[in-house]
Amino acid sequence: MSHKIYIVEDDISISTLLKDYIEKYGFEVVVEENFDNIITTFVNFKPDLVLLDVNLPKFDGFYWCRCIRQQSNIPIIFVSARDSNLDQIRALESGADDYITKPFYYDVVMAKIKSQIRRVYGEYSPKIDERILELDGLKFYPERLEIELENKTLVITKKEGILLECLIKKYPKVVSRDYLLEKIWDDIEFVEENTLNVNVRRIRKRFEELGINDAVQTVRGVGYKLNKNW
Repeated sequence: MSHKIYIVEDDISISTLLKDYIEKYGFEVVVEENFDNIITTFVNFKPDLVLLDVNLPKFDGFYWCRCIRQQSNIPIIFVSARDSNLDQIRALESGADDYITKPFYYDVVMAKIKSQIRRVYGEYSPKIDERILELDGLKFYPERLEIELENKTLVITKKEGILLECLIKKYPKVVSRDYLLEKIWDDIEFVEENTLNVNVRRIRKRFEELGINDAVQTVRGVGYKLNKNW
């Protein structure tokens, strides 16, 4: 299996050299060229690992790392000229798995890529069967945070995934607002009433992207239930 590497680096000379070097080891590599489209490229390419610079146009790598973490738990390695301890701490707190400082040896980068690939996908990865929640052709993969219907797949956020899992598991019953709040947030005393509404609207929009309208029904005064109309 050829694993896919996504390089987000605004220095063309470095990204080109990295791409050429990594491809020699049989990996499929995509280099970002439009830094407004990082999440779009990520969702479409579905990489197995991301190499991410800190200094990027508009938003820094810490921001994009957090955005990716809302979508996926794949390995993220920072490659940056910023070598302070504070930057490395920020990277790890943003969700990164490793941090390499420039200038670097390409064989060190490659060794770290292989190490992360082995840890997550290879001989050191947990041998656990992937969970799949299915309801009349609609499939939800909690570990991947992907929903699939009729060969169309969407990546959703962690909170959307928790909502969807609750609705599928409880179907055809109504899921109370309090139950959903407890599942999604640790301390519901600090959650505004509108917060759950916002996340329900988001999961409805995901269903609409799959061609399903009115998939989540509001039961006034109680909560929500799936309206299975696909």
